[in-house]
Amino acid sequence: MNATTLGELIQSGYQSKSIKEEIRQNLIQKLKSGETTFSGIIGYEDSVIPDVERALLSKHNILLLGLRGQAKTRMARQMTELLDEYIPIVAGSDINDDPLNPISKYAQDLIAEKGNDTPIEWVHRSQRYAEKLATPDVSVADLIGDIDPIKAANLKLSFADERVLHYGIIPRSNRGIFVINELPDLQARIQVALFNILEEGDIQIRGFKLRLPLDILFVFTANPEDYTNRGSIVTPLKDRIESQILTHYPKTLEHALEITEQEADIAADVAEKVAVSDLIKRLIEQVAFEARNSEFVDKKSGVSARLTISARENAVSAAERRALINNESKTQVWIADLIGIIPSITGKVELVYEGEQEGPYQVAMNLLEKAIRTQFVQYFPDPEQLKKRRNTGKPSAQQKADENPYRAIIGWFDKGNQLTIPFHTKDEEKLQLLYAVDGLHALVKQFFPGANDMQTGLLMEFVLHGLAAYSSISKKIFETQIEFKDLFGSMLNIGSTHDDDDEGLGFDDDEESM
Repeated sequence: MNATTLGELIQSGYQSKSIKEEIRQNLIQKLKSGETTFSGIIGYEDSVIPDVERALLSKHNILLLGLRGQAKTRMARQMTELLDEYIPIVAGSDINDDPLNPISKYAQDLIAEKGNDTPIEWVHRSQRYAEKLATPDVSVADLIGDIDPIKAANLKLSFADERVLHYGIIPRSNRGIFVINELPDLQARIQVALFNILEEGDIQIRGFKLRLPLDILFVFTANPEDYTNRGSIVTPLKDRIESQILTHYPKTLEHALEITEQEADIAADVAEKVAVSDLIKRLIEQVAFEARNSEFVDKKSGVSARLTISARENAVSAAERRALINNESKTQVWIADLIGIIPSITGKVELVYEGEQEGPYQVAMNLLEKAIRTQFVQYFPDPEQLKKRRNTGKPSAQQKADENPYRAIIGWFDKGNQLTIPFHTKDEEKLQLLYAVDGLHALVKQFFPGANDMQTGLLMEFVLHGLAAYSSISKKIFETQIEFKDLFGSMLNIGSTHDDDDEGLGFDDDEESM
């Protein structure tokens, strides 16, 4: 990197490599030394990353095909870490000419004029990456280049002179990585313009008899073709992309938790003030899993990991806001605070017709309710199994108490008691309200004897929401509060307005079930 002229570069013994060979050699070194090739990419260790490594070892151009929010662009950007830290170029070259193998007229003329005194510059690997979002208005001139009439006028050159050309983003990415995101959105005629670049490695501009053997690693990203009617990848172009690699969403809740933990932007002072339990984190992740399997959500569109990232941030902010209102120095995210994640859901799921009829807000509330239902049985006995067991015979009173740990809680509500918890309730007051429910504290201590006061309070609240999700008690959500009461009384109150899809939770027209 000390060389400043072509002569010094030659004397240093520098040897040129193609970018694909450069990446291959650096990847080999990383694999041999056991280094991580793609950091922060969670859940792809045994699937996508090995596929990408094989493609790079094969010197292939790559198409990453998958739904939104599957780290396709992030993986492409990290490929710069496989480049040499610096490479030499002919000083002033628009297309990063290799001093030992110049391809542009500018570089060839400069070397012919100055020989070993030709000045060179060193380019860092971070500058050898270019990215273009494919949109319908992208033109061939944007990607490849065009004649520049202003340059021709200023230099007093004819349009037949190669020096009047203005190179597009692809030639300017020579000796680097070039990424086109959302490839199907690129017009078919523009995709056709890429054929020669991928197959022969050269370009033509406005009929010039010009051959620029470009040295580029191409990475394309796309959603599956049936995701959108806006366009598709033309078959000959797909045929020229040597490796097509399918990406996917996290396959386990643990991987999803790691991703959100890594990506959520929670300020240090807020994290110090607002505790987020593992239960809350799992409920938020479960919402995304429920959305990906929901009949109301368009599966071709997908549900991005950005949903849970923004939902985690919103949940923390909901608790922070409550603490600020109540002048509390510390708090935790309660189940009720998850109402605050609804905007993170409604903006990140595309609904099918039935979902549109249901309404985005109601779909989001249903997804949250299903997440509570799914996670509840990971912490406490399954109320459905208890109901089935109860219906198989006539056990004694003692057997009933032993078999159904929720009996005292449900019985308390059956006596006509109800529990109303305002959203802005202080933590201490909320604990007092929860302790008022017979059997609730005893149940939590039975299964979680080591939980501290705040953890116990959260689990007590979780039990109420879980029982409501399993139609053992009624839950209604108003603008300022949540109300729990007995299921039968609630059904009598709403009469014929009850809807079978509400799972017995007792909605009124202006009420939603969580």
